[in-house]
Amino acid sequence: MKKILVTGGAGFIGGNFIKYMLEQYEDVFICNLDKLTYAGDLRNLESVKEDSRYSFIEGDICDKNLLNRIFTENEIKGVFHFAAESHVDNSIAGPEVFVKTNVLGTFQLLETARNFWMSDPFVVKEQYKNARFLHVSTDEVYGSLGEDGFFTEETSYAPNSPYSASKAGSDMLVRSYYHTYGLNTVITNCSNNYGPCQHDEKLIPVIIRKAISKEKIPIYGDGKNIRDWLFVKDHCKALDIAFQKGRAGEVYNIGGSCEKNNIQIANLICEILDDINRLEKGGSYKQFISFVKDRPGHDRRYAIDSSKMMNELDWRAETKFEDGLKETVRWYIEKYKELL
Repeated sequence: MKKILVTGGAGFIGGNFIKYMLEQYEDVFICNLDKLTYAGDLRNLESVKEDSRYSFIEGDICDKNLLNRIFTENEIKGVFHFAAESHVDNSIAGPEVFVKTNVLGTFQLLETARNFWMSDPFVVKEQYKNARFLHVSTDEVYGSLGEDGFFTEETSYAPNSPYSASKAGSDMLVRSYYHTYGLNTVITNCSNNYGPCQHDEKLIPVIIRKAISKEKIPIYGDGKNIRDWLFVKDHCKALDIAFQKGRAGEVYNIGGSCEKNNIQIANLICEILDDINRLEKGGSYKQFISFVKDRPGHDRRYAIDSSKMMNELDWRAETKFEDGLKETVRWYIEKYKELL
């Protein structure tokens, strides 16, 4: 049975990924290491908590003694590194924890993997010859795009927030461990994810919660900041494929080929709610949309070119945005049903 470590598995993407892997493979054992900060929620994993192929460990990726124990006791042969502070607004208000978790935490994981899997630079221990470290990153490391063009794996890094700068730093560390030590690494940079179990602070959950609470829906600036949206289950499949088939040392961009600006997202969610959860007094949830002061350093547009993933690894984002958004809205309606 292949034993893998998933960091940050109580979070949005990590939790969905653990459930995906346990559904897909019978011969996998997953150790979920999560600090259970405000963004971690074990309720996301309620359906698998009794699975004999799953183990939860509460702890910090910066704790090298804990990491050593996990690798030793479980003979870890694969790492999916999701754990990160990820909310841009929070990074602006308090950047220190982003540097600590995203940079130092990634360093400790890399060091632990290197020490357990390798005897010398470019010399892998026989029992770990297929071990791999997959680092989950973000398109925000590339900065902001104009009206045209796409981020590719060759795009220069130009992070504009403490969050994206800390993720860029972690990416560079992963890259260095491949080139300096020969550690078997893959980096993925994804676009904005959406779907069930995302934390309440993110854009789509905020819009849904505010709308069904009949409160003002806050949209930064003019609402025309554009993101490429990727359904979380499509992302999980892409990560599995990149881990299984990706080339060591490579970077793969994972996007949904679905550009929407924030006001479009708000309008679409309101239209879905108008259809499935109509207001008692009539009218549209759109009446609650409200524009607020833009946040500092707000990147205008992100868009990913996923052709490397598609051409090399035969992956495609399969979920239509409207279908994924409807599934997401229904999930949050159930979560927030006490607000109705």
